[in-house]
Amino acid sequence: MQDVAVRAGVSGQTVSRVANNSERVAAATRERVLAVMSELGYRPNVAARALRSGSFGSIGVVVFSLDSVGNVGTINGILADATDRGYAIELIRAQSAESTDEAVSSAVTRLHQEAVDGIIVIVESHLLPPGSLAFPPGMPSVVIQSDNGCERPSITADQDHGSRLAVEHLLDLGHPTVHHITGPLESKAAEQRRDAWLRCLTEHGVDAPESIHGDWTAESGYRAGLRLADDPRVSAVFAANDQMALGAIRAFHERGRSVPDDISVVGFDDISESPYYWPPLTTVRQDFAAAGSLAVALVIDQIDGRAVAPGAHVLPTSLVPRRSTARYRARAND
Repeated sequence: MQDVAVRAGVSGQTVSRVANNSERVAAATRERVLAVMSELGYRPNVAARALRSGSFGSIGVVVFSLDSVGNVGTINGILADATDRGYAIELIRAQSAESTDEAVSSAVTRLHQEAVDGIIVIVESHLLPPGSLAFPPGMPSVVIQSDNGCERPSITADQDHGSRLAVEHLLDLGHPTVHHITGPLESKAAEQRRDAWLRCLTEHGVDAPESIHGDWTAESGYRAGLRLADDPRVSAVFAANDQMALGAIRAFHERGRSVPDDISVVGFDDISESPYYWPPLTTVRQDFAAAGSLAVALVIDQIDGRAVAPGAHVLPTSLVPRRSTARYRARAND
């Protein structure tokens, strides 16, 4: 630091202020100091700076899988917002071989040892009992995709409202009932979407057909679609995510059932490819990036000492109508 100060013709305190992004440095001076830092290869000692400021400028993120569109979209939102606010991200993948709460606790402990200012956990599972997450005392934290009574701030999409929008859209188009391809049994979001589908049909006085379980993949949607395509009574399908809707649409095409003339299909998520399905997919939109951005804001509020209420912060969902749905047309043999 002293070498930088001498070369730049400033005090050591000025170099310290530049290293800590203080606004109390003139722009021209800041540029000169940064140029000398680069020339000399100077890098601030993060640990020492944290001892002085009480902040490491880093947020830890725990995730179980990078395979799902939702997790990737959420992490992108976290990265974008954290970067804009001057924070680095330390990403850890929890070990799926352990029970969910043990895996999260183990990952949180590792992050705490690596010195982060706050922690975001992305977890979506029935296997997480209420109050089971163990965080270091006083550690700012947020849980995403969970509303299971966690004592910390949590973020979830309005699964019930979104599912109702999907089912009511199909009923409003005159379809006698709506078939459902669910997500995996262990998924909280899948359960909420299935329950909302069932309640909505019941409230409208419509008999609910047996649901078909999927696993979020297009392959499982394809298998479900083959079963549904062979039933001439099927005219409307609500798939619990867009990938399963894609698989079902392919199965319908292969079986000679036109979408949407013979069968209308609605998905859930509104992933970036949904407008480019054939036909473009009617779906329910949830904003994964917004969830990541909100998580960063809630964690930084806690880091900065602002009060953040525990419990669920629910993000809105909305219907995006496209060309995979149409008015019900009775078949000749109905």
